[in-house]
Amino acid sequence: MPAGTKLDQLKAMTTVVADTGDIDAIRRLQPVDCTTNPTLVLKAVALPAYEGVVADAVRWGASLSGAREGAIKAVADRLAVAVGTELSRLVPGRVSTEVDADLSFDTAATVETARTIIKAYAANGVDREKILIKIAGTWEGIRAAEILQREGIDTNVTLIFDKAQALACADAKAFLISPFVGRILDWYVKAEGRTFEPEEDPGVLSVREIYRYYKSHGIKTVVMAASFRSTGEVEALAGCDRVTVSPALLDQLAADTGALPQKLDATSVGEKPARIDLDEKAFRWAMNQNPMATEKLAEGIRQFAKDLEALRALVAGRLGA
Repeated sequence: MPAGTKLDQLKAMTTVVADTGDIDAIRRLQPVDCTTNPTLVLKAVALPAYEGVVADAVRWGASLSGAREGAIKAVADRLAVAVGTELSRLVPGRVSTEVDADLSFDTAATVETARTIIKAYAANGVDREKILIKIAGTWEGIRAAEILQREGIDTNVTLIFDKAQALACADAKAFLISPFVGRILDWYVKAEGRTFEPEEDPGVLSVREIYRYYKSHGIKTVVMAASFRSTGEVEALAGCDRVTVSPALLDQLAADTGALPQKLDATSVGEKPARIDLDEKAFRWAMNQNPMATEKLAEGIRQFAKDLEALRALVAGRLGA
């Protein structure tokens, strides 16, 4: 007989991360870590639980001198850290906070923003060991992650769609990567006009390939599969280092008492793949040769930037009230 629900079984072999800023959902599901992005922060600040947080940030922003645009950005950044601070009190592990998407191709600005985020958390009484700085998996973003890791600031390199990104992150000694399972599937469903079972799901297969390479070569970077479209995808990656899953899918797993077999095991990954050395030219060529990865990385950055602008517009409206 299976030991508890599928969620219970998953937690026994994989670190489960909640892909949400919803305090009530986190209290109910009790994940180890939380991850946020501009989309989730935008949703979170609309919840009643964050009314006081938003009001405090707006009052602080109204007291700032200088250009209005600078105050708007500062308040939006403060809100992201405020949401992360609340989440850090609910989970025993880490909270990921994202650097602005419009800095995805600026290494220096990404590094400086990450340092500012860490200082803001420290001012709220949250140690850097509780935080992951979330950075888009561009070449410039990965270089920023390399610098931050040397400074003792752990990073979560997100929007991973190609093995080349994972290899570059390993070389940079990023703490964690987030391969986007569901978005890879979305592209192939549209491109090929058919559905995929979990065992042939291109997103699942991509994560498995990265996991196998990392474990075979003793790479310490954590593989955290993200962007799931179904519980079938989650189950197909049971045993992965971490999975970040929406509350809706976690609830489905919590309601299912069937057996959940382990699919990934660091001690049994099969034949060791050849080691690959990757410089900037090789990275850019690999991305160029993968239309799915190129399109989905650009699309993801655009979407995060759009939601960041929406968050700033919300702030602008409140500051003008």
